[in-house]
Amino acid sequence: MISAQARVDARLLWDYHHMHHDPRPCSVAVGLGSHDLGVADVTAELYHQGMAPVIVFTGSTSPTTRARMPRGEAVHYRERALQLGVPDSAVLLEPHATNTGENIAFTKAVLAEAGVKVSSVLLVSKPYEERRSYAMMRKLWPEIEVVCASTPLGLADYADSIGDARMVIDMIVGALQRVLVFPGLGLAIDQEVPNSVVAAYERLCADGFTSRLLPADVAARPDV
Repeated sequence: MISAQARVDARLLWDYHHMHHDPRPCSVAVGLGSHDLGVADVTAELYHQGMAPVIVFTGSTSPTTRARMPRGEAVHYRERALQLGVPDSAVLLEPHATNTGENIAFTKAVLAEAGVKVSSVLLVSKPYEERRSYAMMRKLWPEIEVVCASTPLGLADYADSIGDARMVIDMIVGALQRVLVFPGLGLAIDQEVPNSVVAAYERLCADGFTSRLLPADVAARPDV
């Protein structure tokens, strides 16, 4: 049972995680691998809107995605995009990354090998990963402009689409932890986190929404 207070706190974190960028044309769209095929849907829609001439889907598998996407996140994303009418010639595949740092580094290598010149990236992620992904891109690929996009749903509708509200809140909490700790590890730029967001995060942790937190002894590893 998820309490009313936990739902309020989760919505506060959900809103904070959004960068509220307006999509605009970029050199490339990058779909970050995850359990959520909605990332591929949004990336395909943005391609059809003319927001990017080429797409990179990046991601291997994780404990969360192994059963849902046995062929790998990037492969399943590509298959969905092709079903949605994106031409195969517009899709580059990066099937090896197992964390966001690798997503960025391996995507850079794929684009360089393909001869794609990049000045801006339309970064497509799960809604609650916009801010963390943005912060990591700005740190690890600082010379390019980053525009964030994600599925345009509120928290309740998004949780319904995933089918597991508790898992979604756990991931929202985990994403906020990384926003807080990754700058100190040299993995992301610093961002202002309002006191109200920190307080909501702490209440959710106390309520047990902790399955996606990095333990203290492995906090130096960006393994999500």
